[in-house]
Amino acid sequence: MSRRIILGSAAALVALGGAGAFALAHAGEQPPALENSTARYTAPAADREGSFTFTTDVTAASGVKSLRVLAWPADSPFVAKNALTEEELAAVESATCEPAGDDTARCTYKVTVTAAEAAESAKGRWHVATLATANNGDTAFNDTTTTFTVD
Repeated sequence: MSRRIILGSAAALVALGGAGAFALAHAGEQPPALENSTARYTAPAADREGSFTFTTDVTAASGVKSLRVLAWPADSPFVAKNALTEEELAAVESATCEPAGDDTARCTYKVTVTAAEAAESAKGRWHVATLATANNGDTAFNDTTTTFTVD
């Protein structure tokens, strides 16, 4: 092999290695990502309380610190006038998150719903807002992660 081919190949390998390192570093800077999000509402009945359950998989390269969850009615006059913000979600309750693989946690938020609460709640379509926070402080806010219906 000629010396020119060997030097050219070595330079190409160094360039590809540098691009790969940049891609890995950039991937580590991505905000948390949510997948497989589901929401389920069960209305209370005469013999039992109801419940609201939200489950999702959160992935963050530095690990998952927390997931804040807020359910809100789609026709809320307050949200129609004032969109939800990341700061507001930082003050709501957290889901319980358990490790579910490399850089991923399965997070579940569950609350009971009494008959009185159900009677006072708006009927129809609801949204679930989320604020995921990674261990390195990166956040991902979404005011409509998923939807569900309250009958």
